[in-house]
Amino acid sequence: MSGYPTASPTNGAGAVSAQIFQAALGIAPPWYVADVVFDEAGKTLNINIDFQRGSRFRIPDVGGDHPVHDTVTKRYRHLNFFQHECFLEVRVPRVKLPDGSVRQVQPEWAGKLSGFTLLFEALVLLLAQQMPFRGVARVTGLSVHRVMAICERYVDLAVAQRDLSEVRQLAIDETSRARGHDYLMIAADAEQRAVIFVTEGKDAATVGQLAEFLTEHGGEPEAIESCSIDMSKAFIKGVGDHLPSAQITFDKFHVIAQASRAVDLTRRAEQKHNADLKGMRWKLLRDPGDLNREARAELNGLLAQLTSLRTARAWLYREQLREILQRKQVHVVRRMLTQWCTNVMRSKVEPMKAVARMIRSHLDGITAWVQSRQTNGFLEALNGLFQAAKRKARGYSRLSTARTVIFLLAGKLDFRTINPHAHA
Repeated sequence: MSGYPTASPTNGAGAVSAQIFQAALGIAPPWYVADVVFDEAGKTLNINIDFQRGSRFRIPDVGGDHPVHDTVTKRYRHLNFFQHECFLEVRVPRVKLPDGSVRQVQPEWAGKLSGFTLLFEALVLLLAQQMPFRGVARVTGLSVHRVMAICERYVDLAVAQRDLSEVRQLAIDETSRARGHDYLMIAADAEQRAVIFVTEGKDAATVGQLAEFLTEHGGEPEAIESCSIDMSKAFIKGVGDHLPSAQITFDKFHVIAQASRAVDLTRRAEQKHNADLKGMRWKLLRDPGDLNREARAELNGLLAQLTSLRTARAWLYREQLREILQRKQVHVVRRMLTQWCTNVMRSKVEPMKAVARMIRSHLDGITAWVQSRQTNGFLEALNGLFQAAKRKARGYSRLSTARTVIFLLAGKLDFRTINPHAHA
């Protein structure tokens, strides 16, 4: 281990332990482990790191090696040594630059947030993608606020350096951040299935913010070819105003969801005077292929009353709609949807008439899905994960926290360019 002076340890065992920790930490000259102090009662391990006398240091963006002006002692939380918390106590130099200014050296193991090593921050990031912040805090012994601060810092850095020049298809959806009407707009690269932008609100202006973000990160709003959204008037206007070349696509799952809602509204109204409909809600709403034999038999018994039960007719209309939207010929789908709407409007199933009017108003966007097959399904799944995380955390009072959670769940951010120890 030549090149490593051993300062404080005076016996042979101390020198050997210092060299072992130098190798384990990957510390290279001019840095060296000066002392290792194990506090059994406090269950901590302190590794004191110093630098060789006469060393000169580089500063990013400033040419040359610079002499030490003075030093400050910095303490960095590192990965645990077995069950003991480990800290690096480092004598960090400040160097004098040619222009007379004094700058502090940043050791190569120092993390992006003051007080942590890169390896420790990489562990926090890994855990935060698997469990709530409170769980990470319990595992690491940090406060929840410190865990959140590390994650927010890395998400901000990773999002800032993202290149969006190849994005051509977008998926846009909304989710609630807190109780009431506190909404977030989420935009994703539909091809990569990765969230690229999160902002507060759900009006047309949020799409304008997205267009600005694309431009700032190498993308072009005019280059967006298609955009999958729900049937929100605000999103429709926003896409038309700010993504002028994008073909608006209405995900078929939104259409089927509206039809399922109409089935349920019909059931609610009819079960007030028909006891046979009680307990049938989930059997009517679930995909028939997912029902077990007993549930399917109950559903078939209900559907046999097609001529007398409006709920049965509503269910049949929804299944017809599902079958139509599985077809691939645009002109066939358009013709069949038009006829479906006519049939529904002639019926007495009032809730389903609202679905027919919706389809007539958005026929172009719905049939565009037949060609693009672009779906918001992965954003719907993300919304479920986010809402589950929000419940565990009892809500997110800050936009930055909610944004961080969403990017950790579905941003597919590559933190390795920021921290070589981080996982992709």
